[in-house]
Amino acid sequence: QVQLVESGGGLVQAGGSLRLSCAATGIIWRINSMGWYRQAPGKQRELVETITSGGNTNYAESVKGRFTISRDNIKNTVYLQMNGLKPEDTTVYYCNVGLDRQYWGRGTQVTVSS
Repeated sequence: QVQLVESGGGLVQAGGSLRLSCAATGIIWRINSMGWYRQAPGKQRELVETITSGGNTNYAESVKGRFTISRDNIKNTVYLQMNGLKPEDTTVYYCNVGLDRQYWGRGTQVTVSS
């Protein structure tokens, strides 16, 4: 059974930083992609940033130059360093890991005050 344990959300002022972490635990053979998505109330879940096992990244234009994704393949953990946070970044962030199928975390709230 694979579980994703997220941490690092919270409240920060505009311009501040947060670092999200997501550790995959359980029986894991090989992780393909890892990443972060976010979903505001009443809206579709959207891509924030993903990273492949080879280190290739894909990100939303809205976070370009502000967010940086990384992963530790030994710890099966993915990180999202978020700098220059804006109030519009406020929402729930979900970790995603691709194994035999897609797995999702429960979400962590990020709130950016103006």
